Formats: sequence, structure tokens, C-alpha cells
Amino acid sequence: MRRKVRFLLLLLFLCSCAAKERQGGTWDELELDYSVELRYAEQFSIDCYQGGCQKITIGTDGIYLVVPEGGKVPEHIPEEVAVLQQPLDSIYLVATSAMDLFRELDGIGAVTLSGTDANGWYIKEARQAMEEGRMAYAGKYSAPDYELILDKGCDLAVESTMIYHSPEVKEQLERFGVPVLVERSSYESHPLGRMEWIKLYGALLGKEREAQDYFDSLLERLAPILEQENTGKTAAFFFITASGGVNVRCSGDYIAKAIGLAGGVYAFPDLTSEGSVQSAMNIQMEEFYQKARDADILIYNSTIDGELETLDQLLEKSPVLGDFKAVQEGNVWCTGKNLFQESLGLGDFIVDLHRIMTEENPSLTYLHLLA
Repeated sequence: MRRKVRFLLLLLFLCSCAAKERQGGTWDELELDYSVELRYAEQFSIDCYQGGCQKITIGTDGIYLVVPEGGKVPEHIPEEVAVLQQPLDSIYLVATSAMDLFRELDGIGAVTLSGTDANGWYIKEARQAMEEGRMAYAGKYSAPDYELILDKGCDLAVESTMIYHSPEVKEQLERFGVPVLVERSSYESHPLGRMEWIKLYGALLGKEREAQDYFDSLLERLAPILEQENTGKTAAFFFITASGGVNVRCSGDYIAKAIGLAGGVYAFPDLTSEGSVQSAMNIQMEEFYQKARDADILIYNSTIDGELETLDQLLEKSPVLGDFKAVQEGNVWCTGKNLFQESLGLGDFIVDLHRIMTEENPSLTYLHLLA
């Protein structure tokens, strides 16, 4: 009897070893289990294979194979595929828009290096991590501290598309053995596609279920707003430039689309920059006056020159705004400076937009009324 038990245990051990070998195998032998469903995102895909490996494809030239902790790396991987061995616990994060997704997934601890210094973070958990020494400043995208990055054993650099302006940096990081992932959420055509990138970071951190649950709850929360009829209220989103012109969002930009999702009408529905993929452009005050004078709502973008608190501050920038309907009716709002770093806050921003169109004295997260 004991001999039979020992034989069975040996057989189970050998089968286990064979299973592990199959889990590694070769690139060509990877068997697709399923692909992650993406409702809105178009700039990436995730294919999950039997054995636990996942292939992430970003755009047309970024392919990454995520290998689970303890898993064997398949052989004969194509040269253009970057291998990411979990756990990824020493990440150099340059793309500021991704930090909010790490925070939501309780993954800020995996980011040990930052391309932004402590004073540049509006996300308090990131700033606190830097102040406490758990995250170090490793230089901006164009001038990273290679020595520090290597000393920290960095296993992934998450860059914004600005890295394409310094291709030699990307090449150098990869030459040092640091895979580079270029974040392209800003290229998503649908606002909710930007937030669906949480599924990509869930795959990197091994928190796929948490990412899926978050996105499902987001869609459930926004469903009542997205299903309502348009309010017909017109809104303009802008800031006054140093030269006295006006910077506005192009009609295809995600802010313009968010206004539509919230039930409004963007004041510049046909504004595009011919031959360019710009999300915003400068126009003369005369054109802004013509298109936005009768807008129901004005929203001032505080990103460049800081938040405004009063209408007088706005009129100091351009007295002609006093002729605008929204100014005269007291329906001018300003964004908080944390809006664009807190990329997952776009859901709350859509809620804010809907509330200022439909409620009196609304409770808001990212907008405040200019008194």
C-alpha cells in the first residue's frame, strides 16, 4: 500500500513538472484562453494564454508578454516582444496620467521612481510616497537618472508619448535592460476609453479582477446620465492665453465629448485643426465671442495659469467676457488643478458637468462656481 502511495505521489510530481514545462514552452506554443473585453478602449488589447501569460499590445508597435510570478518565460520570443516578469515592483513612472490608476489598484507601492518631483504631484499618495522616501525622483522623460534607475533594479519604465521626442532615451533604457511601455490613453477617441486603461494596469499588477470591478462600477454609476436625453445646454471650455487669445478644445477632444456625454452641447462642434491631431487650439477673441457669447455655461480651464475664484478675476483677463450670457447669469465655473492628473476623475467630471446643467447648488468634485 505504501509503495502504491509513493508511486502515485511520484506520478503527481512528474505531472506537475510536465505542466510547468508546458506553461513555459515556446512562443509559438502559447494557447489563447481568452481576450479581455474592452468596451471603449481602442489603443490596446490583452490576450490571456493558458498557463497565465498575457500579451499586451499597445498601438502598432508595443508588444509585451507578462509572465506571472514563478512562471517560466517561453522560449523563442520574437525580438520585438518585451518580457515583463511579475511581480513588477520597481516601476519608473513618467506618464503622470497613469498614477491615478495605480492608486485605484492600490499599486503605488510598485512605483519606486517618478518622472515628477514631489511638488509636481496633486495626487497626495504619490506626493507622500516621495516625501517619505518610498518613491524617488529619477528625472524627467528626456533626462532620466540612469544610475538611480539601474541601482533600484527598475523592471519597467512607463512613459508618455513625449518619449517619442527623445527616442535616444527609450533606446538607452532598453539597452540597459529596462522595458519601456509607452502610455497612449490620451489617444483614445472615447472619454471612457481613457479610464478603461485601468484593465491594462490591472494586468501588469496582477489585479485584473479589481480593475474589472472598478470599470463595471463606473459604467453602472454613469448609466443614468448616459441614458438621458440631451439637455440642449451649450458649454464652452477654455482659458485666456498670455497674448489675449483663447485656448479651446477641438471638437474631437475628450473634454468636448465629455460635455456631450453629460447631456450638453459643445460650443465649438466643428472646430478642428486641419492636418493635425491637436486636442486644443488657440483662436482669436473675436471668434470665441461669436461662438460662445450665448453659451449657457462657461468652464475655465485652470491647468495653465491657476484656479480662479471670482468673476472679477476672469474679467481682469478679458473684460469683453462681461458681455457673455453665462457671465451675466452667473453660470461660470472653474476646474480644479488636480483634474488632469486624476485621470480616473473623468467619471466624476462627467457627473459634475451633468449636475451644473440640471441642478441648482450642485455638489461637485472638480468644478467650482465663480462668484
